[in-house]
Order: sequence, then structure tokens, then C-alpha cells
Amino acid sequence: GPLTFNSARFVVGFLTILPFALIFESKKIKLEISSKSKLFIKYLVFMGLSLFLGTFLQQAALQYTNIANAAFFTVFYVPIVPILLFFIYSKKVHWSIWPAIGLCILGVYLLSDFSNSEVMLGDGLVILCSVFWALHIIFAGKFMEEFNIPMFYAALQALFVATLSLIFSYIFEEINFSKILLESNSILYAGALSGGIAFTLQMFAQKNIEEAPAAIIYSLEGVFASIAGWLILSQFLTVSNIIGCFLILIAVISSQISPSIKS
Repeated sequence: GPLTFNSARFVVGFLTILPFALIFESKKIKLEISSKSKLFIKYLVFMGLSLFLGTFLQQAALQYTNIANAAFFTVFYVPIVPILLFFIYSKKVHWSIWPAIGLCILGVYLLSDFSNSEVMLGDGLVILCSVFWALHIIFAGKFMEEFNIPMFYAALQALFVATLSLIFSYIFEEINFSKILLESNSILYAGALSGGIAFTLQMFAQKNIEEAPAAIIYSLEGVFASIAGWLILSQFLTVSNIIGCFLILIAVISSQISPSIKS
């Protein structure tokens, strides 16, 4: 089940990142947290819940929708980020971000072959999932404005999500260790690389970039997934898919360059 998979995956993520956090950040951890412990716990809860709900809903939705729909609707976090930024923090983004967001969504539309799909039951779950991804991106940016212990935080975040997933998997799913062992390669891959390294790199990245452009950059995951599918799985890329990749790339570049140009 999705909860069991997430609990195993984020345990691996925690174990992957914790040694690096203790080696490189051990001297800073107490110093960073001691004066702002309540704020640290608040962000840990907010981001942990957002990541838990985002990953769980994404996994669960794939049982009721197809890959094209999931890829297209997940990217809705890109426009949701600036909207939530305005309502939560009264923060407006540069006007040029909105055309970049439009290009990004159009690119994902072409890349995911959504035009050949039908709206399905799981699509609502994917859209809800994108709200929590957006919240996670926003809180990651705000956390990195206050603290500079990205590896330690990423490890704690993985442990938080793993714990929540394990609790709910015991309630709602049947945990079968033999099946977990059968999927050990997928769990190790998803845990170490995405559950551990990728979310750690996200914390480092959002130290130096605004939340809305960060969301646009994260949409490149679709481009890399398509290229990996082409190289590793020999999946065919259509002309529309390639155009979609270029549109997303243009959106990313535009989101970085345009705000630096005077209005």
C-alpha cells in the first residue's frame, strides 16, 4: 500500500541523510535551534504534514488515474505556489512569473500527452496533492530564511513522514514484510535518491531562490522523467513531447531572467 511504501521509503531517506548531517552540521544544530526551538518545531510539523499528505495522495491517486493525468495535474502546484504566497504571507510575485507559469503548464500538457486522456476519479486526489506540494515548497523557502541546517532538517523531515506513514499503515493497511523485501530495490532507490538526497538538495536550493521560480524549476522533473524513459526504457518521444520539454525549459529560464529586468 502507499502508506507502507512511504514509511519504508522515508526510513531509508532518513538513514541516508543522517550520517552526513551529523558529520557536517553537528556543530551548528544546537546553535541554530536553541534560540528558535518553537519556530523550528512549527516548520517541522507544517512541512512534515505537507510532505506526508503530498506523497501519500500522489501514491494513492495512481491507483485511480493514469500517468498522463497524474503528471499534468500534479504540476498545478506551480500556479498554486504564488496564489498561496499571496494569501498566507501577502507576498506578490513579479509579473513575469505568470507567463512563465503558463508556458510551464502548456509544456507539461504536451509532455504528458494529457490531450489523449480522460478525466478520472484519481485526478481530484492529484490536484489536492499539488496543494500540499505547493505548501511544502513555500514552507521550505521560509524555513531556509531562518535556519541553515538543511541536511539535519531533511533527515528529521524524512523521519517525521516515515513515522506518520507507519502509524497510518498499521491502521489502514496490511503490512507484509515479505512483500516489502520483494520491492526492496524500488524502496532503496526511491528512499535514498528522492526521499533523502532530492529533498536535501531542495533545502539547499531554496536558500538562494524565491518560492515561485523554485516551483517552476521543479517542473523539470517531467522533462528528466521523459528523457530517462527514452534512454533507459526505450520509450518513444513524440514531437509534442519534445516541444513540451522545450517550453518548460523556456519557462524555467524566463522565470530566472525576467524578474531581473526592470519593469
